[in-house]
Amino acid sequence: MLHRASRYLRAAGALALVSGSLYAVGAPVVAAASITLRPMLITRFVSAAQAPSNQDCVLQFTEPCYQPAQLQTAYDEQPLFNRGINGKGQTIVIVDSFGSPTIRSDLRTFDSAFGLPAPPSFKIIQPAGRVPSYNGNNSTELGWAGEATLDVDWAHTVAPRANILLVETPVPETTGLDGIPQIVEAENYVIDHHLGQVISQSFGAAEATFPSASSLQNQRSAYINAEQEGVTVLAAAGDDGATDQSNSAGTLFYTHKAVLWPATDPLVTAVGGTQLALDTNGDRTTADVAWNDGNNYGLLNALTGSPDPTGIATGGGKSSVFGRPSYQDGVSRVVGDHRGIPDISMSAACSGLVLTYNSFAGEQAGWYAACGTSEATPLFAGIVALADQAAGHSLGLINPALYALSAEHAPGIVDITQGNNTVSFTQNNTMYTVKGYYAGPGYDLVSGVGTVNADLFVPELARAAG
Repeated sequence: MLHRASRYLRAAGALALVSGSLYAVGAPVVAAASITLRPMLITRFVSAAQAPSNQDCVLQFTEPCYQPAQLQTAYDEQPLFNRGINGKGQTIVIVDSFGSPTIRSDLRTFDSAFGLPAPPSFKIIQPAGRVPSYNGNNSTELGWAGEATLDVDWAHTVAPRANILLVETPVPETTGLDGIPQIVEAENYVIDHHLGQVISQSFGAAEATFPSASSLQNQRSAYINAEQEGVTVLAAAGDDGATDQSNSAGTLFYTHKAVLWPATDPLVTAVGGTQLALDTNGDRTTADVAWNDGNNYGLLNALTGSPDPTGIATGGGKSSVFGRPSYQDGVSRVVGDHRGIPDISMSAACSGLVLTYNSFAGEQAGWYAACGTSEATPLFAGIVALADQAAGHSLGLINPALYALSAEHAPGIVDITQGNNTVSFTQNNTMYTVKGYYAGPGYDLVSGVGTVNADLFVPELARAAG
């Protein structure tokens, strides 16, 4: 079954990195619906038996599924592994509502199938309150279980010797501002107790769903804390292209541009999505492009049962709440006076899915194909863990380093120059198109500064952010 109506959300406070200060730009934020925590993934069952091959997925979805070794090759990780840079001594913190009741055994199955070592430590904590007993008939809990599995599997793939800390929160589906403090509490607990170096958040909510700009800004304490304590925080840029979902059921889109928080927070690194074209070894057959599957009719028909175009592309655009941070002054011609997202991008396309193994109740046990910026974010969390190891300490807010590396044309940053995040969709019997942004040389509001060659980028980031 398809789990698409799920996305992301997060929290932090005021800062001098912003030109002037944090401030609302343009029209005030007006809530069109209740704020909903949404995991950023799209997932579909593939096989109950062995892990499917690329061709198995092509036959079922018209597009391949990539395995861990292919992405490790695509991002040129083997030279790092050969030098012992594999995440050892680092902890990746993954924050998800509810979590998965079978994540430990499912990760063992994933590792066994792909020859990955078990993480040295895999802990699960619930610092904001006990998570209710898992209910496989609850679609929200089912979606979050899939999200937790994707996050853990693919952060572990990129940094196989890093520790994993899964932080579960007892947040209901539609929470308004009442549920956000639980997430803030959990993240502050992790930061205060020095439990990890990088926090991965594959969720968010449209800025426009908050009652006001101040109501959003008042939820940011964990991000200020992270910046002060040298912890890197990441967030997914979204899966709905230049717009986002406007209702808690996930059935309606804004018919204008919209971006997601916490990705828009200046103290967070926003991770967008790319489309990779890989052979069976993981070598590229063409250059990466910005992810946009909205007009991939065969794939859409396989995933949703309808070939109609829909908003299924990397998020990106300009914040209506946060002003331009100082680290984006060099790209002011693109972002204007606004905070622009994403900052960087990794694999997220459904035309190039990744695999997870799920055995929690509520759906058939077996192998699932997944995509979305929920994939890209833990992938980049693994990259940050490698850079933390290379530097010998946590790197904290890496955004200034990303833009400095991009400005100096560091070879580890690979520019994305093709693609866009324009999306079309039908709602209320009307076809809408939200015109997005185009990738091009240098920074853009589709791919950020680009993607990475890990062998070159990891030491570059360790140097620039160290």
